Amino acid sequence: MIKNILFSLFIVFLISGCVTQKKYNELLAEKVRLEGDYSVSQDSLAESLEKYDELFSRHQTLVEDTVRLGNTIRELSRNLSDLQDEHSKLTTYYNNLLNNSGKLSRDMAEQQEHLLSLKENLEETKLLNEELARDLEERERKVKELEDILAKKDAAVNALRKKITDALLNFKESDLTVEVKNGKVYVSLAEQLLFKSGSKTVDPKGVGALKQLASAVKDQKGINIMVEGHTDNVPISRTSQYMQDNWDLSVMRATSIVRILTEAGVSPQQISASGKGEFSPLDTNESSEGRQKNRRTEIIITPDLGELFQILNSN
Repeated sequence: MIKNILFSLFIVFLISGCVTQKKYNELLAEKVRLEGDYSVSQDSLAESLEKYDELFSRHQTLVEDTVRLGNTIRELSRNLSDLQDEHSKLTTYYNNLLNNSGKLSRDMAEQQEHLLSLKENLEETKLLNEELARDLEERERKVKELEDILAKKDAAVNALRKKITDALLNFKESDLTVEVKNGKVYVSLAEQLLFKSGSKTVDPKGVGALKQLASAVKDQKGINIMVEGHTDNVPISRTSQYMQDNWDLSVMRATSIVRILTEAGVSPQQISASGKGEFSPLDTNESSEGRQKNRRTEIIITPDLGELFQILNSN
């Protein structure tokens, strides 16, 4: 969307004849830079979400493998115990045979051979059991390490949610909500707090809320922030060259909020803007109450999962 806006501005400036060649080149360079930043932000967000899902899947697999390995070790331990019992019985029987007459020599030789075979099996089983025990211990260590880091991440996310909630206590619940879903902090801001109907300019009260939010997150280096604009399905009343429909409006609103957050101290490298228009509603658009819920902006804060991926890759 930013790309279309900049391109249209270039065309208008060229037609009007009010832009020098130098200014045109500066604007063109800025357009290319913004397009690159936008593309990198989108790719980074998609990669983070994909890696987050992969992390939980691989963690579950490790837990399941650990359970199966524990069951195998218990089964082998039972087998080992049975072999030891049989070995003890055969040893007793062999010793008894030694006291019998020579007619039992053949039986003794066969039993001795069987006894030696059992000893070999016993040693092999011991070695296998020890190897499986070491493998189980290593897997349990990996699982514990992953669970500890996940617990720290969850604690950090909950602490961030509390910090954001405390920073926004002076706003009504009908204007904004803060909650944790799928390991991310979602800050949902209602339209009436931020914008007038059909406008992409943030109201002063909304600017204040966004500045308070920025003060709570600007020092958090291990996070990524996505600003998502949402609308109801009522078409915008006035269109322009730069805003054709609700999708355009949602993107422009998200961009306006990103600018306020970055001006208030949030790093531009940690934040990106997107718009979903009317296509991700919270409620039905058949009632005024439902449409009011759907007109919102969601600020989604995702923790950095790099440490977790390093542990998984080490496997």
